[in-house]
Amino acid sequence: MPFKNRADAGRKLAKALAGYKGQEPVVLALPRGGVPVAAEVCAVLNAPLDLILVRKIGAPFQPELAMGAVVDGDAPIVVRNEDVIKLAGESAFKATCDSELAEIERRRQRYLGGRARVGVEGRTAIVIDDGVATGATTRAALRATRARRPKRLVLAVPVAPTESLADLRADADDVVCLENYEFFGAIGAYYADFRQISDREVIDILKRFPVTSRDVKAPAV
Repeated sequence: MPFKNRADAGRKLAKALAGYKGQEPVVLALPRGGVPVAAEVCAVLNAPLDLILVRKIGAPFQPELAMGAVVDGDAPIVVRNEDVIKLAGESAFKATCDSELAEIERRRQRYLGGRARVGVEGRTAIVIDDGVATGATTRAALRATRARRPKRLVLAVPVAPTESLADLRADADDVVCLENYEFFGAIGAYYADFRQISDREVIDILKRFPVTSRDVKAPAV
């Protein structure tokens, strides 16, 4: 298997991203699984860490099948998978979307509380997850980050399907992926240890990377 665990994947990803060190990048992780990967990258790049609160909108008859995804923001961004929505129905899509927005709000309160958000405008934003499956949640995260006007938008993941990765290149300025496969399966198949990450682990990792006043401000032009 390519990766022992998420920390191992993060260390390997950090090496691939080493060229961004010294450019004052910001790292945006998709919780929960992307957070321990991102922590290793932050440690090497000396970058601030923030979250992108995004949720897959799973089909009621098969939750792992994405009808789309929704990401938090001043105006939530929704990515739709029309083929799956036709199978599930528009009412099921809306109901599940509303449920996932409620879960996003729960996570916002649980993970971030009063934590200041890292400034993205004018900076290199590196979006990190532990892998890509269909690409729906990743695409929503990239579009939401693009709306915050970074100077450069980078997607960095340890593993992804070749087809999904090709589709995502249109949403990022750069894509860094360590392993990609035509016949993919599940993300967990590429990790020896792919246990679920708890809320407590996410909170503890965020505490290791406190947000400073410099992190909040956009860079001077």
